[in-house]
Amino acid sequence: MSILPPSPEFTAAAQKFITFLNKAVTPFHAVKELSSRLTSVGFTELRESEAWNLKPNGRYYVTKNDSTIFAFAVGGQFKVGSGFSMVVGHTDSPSLRIKPISTESASKFLQVGVSTYGGGIWRTWFDRDLAVAGQVIYKRDGHLHKTLVDSREPILFIPNLAIHLEPNREKISINNETELRPVLCTEALAKIEELPAINPSDGPNVLGNHHPVFLHLISKLASCNPEEIVDLDLYLYDSQPAAITGLYKEFISAQRLDNLVGAYTSIEGLIESLGDKSLENDGNVRIAAAYDNEEVGSASAQGADSNFTEWCLRRIFNDLGDPNSSAFERGIGRSYLISADQAHACHPNFSARHEDCHRPSFHSGVVVKINVNQRYATTSTTHSILKEIAHSAQVPLQQFVVRNDSACGSTVGPMLATKLGLRTVDVGCPQLAMHSIREFADTSSILFALKLYSEFYNRLPAVLEDFKP
Repeated sequence: MSILPPSPEFTAAAQKFITFLNKAVTPFHAVKELSSRLTSVGFTELRESEAWNLKPNGRYYVTKNDSTIFAFAVGGQFKVGSGFSMVVGHTDSPSLRIKPISTESASKFLQVGVSTYGGGIWRTWFDRDLAVAGQVIYKRDGHLHKTLVDSREPILFIPNLAIHLEPNREKISINNETELRPVLCTEALAKIEELPAINPSDGPNVLGNHHPVFLHLISKLASCNPEEIVDLDLYLYDSQPAAITGLYKEFISAQRLDNLVGAYTSIEGLIESLGDKSLENDGNVRIAAAYDNEEVGSASAQGADSNFTEWCLRRIFNDLGDPNSSAFERGIGRSYLISADQAHACHPNFSARHEDCHRPSFHSGVVVKINVNQRYATTSTTHSILKEIAHSAQVPLQQFVVRNDSACGSTVGPMLATKLGLRTVDVGCPQLAMHSIREFADTSSILFALKLYSEFYNRLPAVLEDFKP
């Protein structure tokens, strides 16, 4: 396969991803879009609180907190003790989130209080046109309802301080609590705007916790009244759409590449693997999952560090096999996990920050991430298995090892490998500006990842069968 990025195949895959990315502005929206995609190709939604009644050749998915998704397709040859073929990513990215009480004001401006979520490069959030989106819970006719909202239009802005007023122009620092507050509007205009009257309510609501002009906007987006809003979970995001850029249209410039690339390609890779009839002859269960809260440690009900994954796996085995047998434990021995999270490409202006022999580049394939201190879960065995599959898929692989004098990030890979005793490899697509409000990647990675994961689902059982101890 040619790796020239302007080729129609690469461009088409990248453009489909960007279409998804521009809609997936929060983890809630990402799961909604992925769920819709799965439903469109015959997957059935399951409820965590209901019986599942699974069948061989069946396609299913279940969500948690509306921000985590777990999709799977059962092989037609599944039997007690069969294994799992898994690719997982995460739906969350570093972001600013609206505080429960957000009524800030200063110097005749109304502002919105925000919390920093994850390890973002917060200086990049200045001088950007910021929109707001997320989930709204409201109460009507005695019942709680939830809905997603998205302003799409920029309504918030965090202006930089003029360079003339900086006490130290050579080393500018910011206080994330007092200097990272977005401007909503001027007080004067907020006072003269004629807002619809808010009816007092004895029920639970957030009246008084947010500026009335802000609540009116959110209620309009949610198609409810301000006094009906019980709670909000809102994110700020860059309103500038993701785009294919560069002289040769070879780059992707966007927010949330880390890690909606992994979330998207894992689900799409699963779907693509079902294009032929290979599932009918597969004994494994093919799984694609994307978890929330990875950026803050995954310690949540919807995070990878919860028991959610194990419970889903056990329910699959119990529904399809003998719940009193050791099928689950035997199945783990026939299973393999790909943790798909973005990887650090070598920065042309900071190449010395990379280990000399491990400098991933654009258009050179998927990156395998290795760390002997187990910040990544890759082993020589799991790496070898992936190499065999990548060779079959004609997808080039690169390797990343962090310098000994640098800290190493991590993923859900080591976490799930530890909790489940599951063979795992950590991979990712190369990108620059990770955790910035505007990240930078190559177009070819999307297709490479899709081909790798699709081939993985199709070939894993055969590769494991041929692997001789």
